[in-house]
Amino acid sequence: MPAILNAYAGVAGQDVINQLRQLAERLQGVRVVHVNSTYMGGGVAEILGKMVPLMQEMGIDTTWEVITGDESFFQCTKSFHNALQGNKIEIPDALLQTYEDTNQGMAKSLGPLLAEADMVFVHDPQPAPLLSLCPQRKGYWVWRCHIDLSHPYRPVWKYLREFVEPYDASIFSLSDFAQTLPHPEYLIPPSIDPLSDKNIDLDETEVDGIFERFGLDASRPLMLQVSRFDRFKDPLGVIYAFRLAKKYVPDLQLDLAGGVATDDPEGELVRSEAEAFSEDDPDIHILQLPSDAHRTINALQRAADVVLQKSIREGFGLTVTEAMWKGKPVVGGDTGGIRLQVINNHTGFLVSTPEGAALRVRYLLERPHKLQEMGQKAREFVRENFLITRQLREYLTLMVALIHGCRDRIELG
Repeated sequence: MPAILNAYAGVAGQDVINQLRQLAERLQGVRVVHVNSTYMGGGVAEILGKMVPLMQEMGIDTTWEVITGDESFFQCTKSFHNALQGNKIEIPDALLQTYEDTNQGMAKSLGPLLAEADMVFVHDPQPAPLLSLCPQRKGYWVWRCHIDLSHPYRPVWKYLREFVEPYDASIFSLSDFAQTLPHPEYLIPPSIDPLSDKNIDLDETEVDGIFERFGLDASRPLMLQVSRFDRFKDPLGVIYAFRLAKKYVPDLQLDLAGGVATDDPEGELVRSEAEAFSEDDPDIHILQLPSDAHRTINALQRAADVVLQKSIREGFGLTVTEAMWKGKPVVGGDTGGIRLQVINNHTGFLVSTPEGAALRVRYLLERPHKLQEMGQKAREFVRENFLITRQLREYLTLMVALIHGCRDRIELG
């Protein structure tokens, strides 16, 4: 097996690598295409940035394409994202027309590649219409939804469902997100790459350097949230929780670290709102990081005493997994995919309000032994459930299943 994949045996175990080898043998010569909306920024791009090379290493002919559009296109798809996660948003016909026209243009350029592929994975709403625009396709098409679709705004979902229904299968991160569709549906949670710059072990010098670099005090406890500047990540609620916790932990400091994805036109506005709400508090640090600041995020998560992901809606939340992998219990929003990762009182705490978040932050900071114990449980939970090798295995299993007609039993030999 290629050395790049064997490197994961020390983390995930040799049995997992052997399973990947068995599955890959059944997929030699299969041509696979992934399509999403950005090469950089956000969890989907991070996952594909690792999964695609690994599939290539296993002899599967895999490419990754990105749908491009103008500001109106991404304004429309951001509205989709917000509406699918529960906001009541009426999308103007002009934006919907831009959405369809953009996909029409991409179908012309990508059409030959997509039509000849044996397996096409279309990620999220941005490129969803491509299937209907490739009538001569020969392979299987899978719609992969990374969004919390548990309570969508129905008119928007009804519009998008017309594009999704003809797919051969769909993938959701957890059962609560799945919607009724006329094809097989699979549950595959996202994952992290333990060997990436964002998750590898760092020496203490690099971690300690974070404090001086960003004006943080290494002698004081640090509360951290890493996420895109998005209202669903509730940055204002994090700041409010910090202020409440600081009443009991006076030397507490907060770092809100994030960036802006190319397919998210609201990011700059949300960051400005957070800066205004911080009221120039010297103990609140709001960092806008470039999309490739992986080692910086790694060091911040290792330097933090308590990590938050106080999302209001969340498809999964890779930053939760990342922090847990570094032995940090996470105080997370009681929503979506965070519930898969944060096992209350074991790998962290689930909260619904800023008051609840502040209470749990105070609890952990006042009980270092409990913080360490929960952090150890969190790391092992990630090792068992949320590494890229597990997600890759499930993708390969899905591909083998589709090729074999979704039979109940498939002999790999």
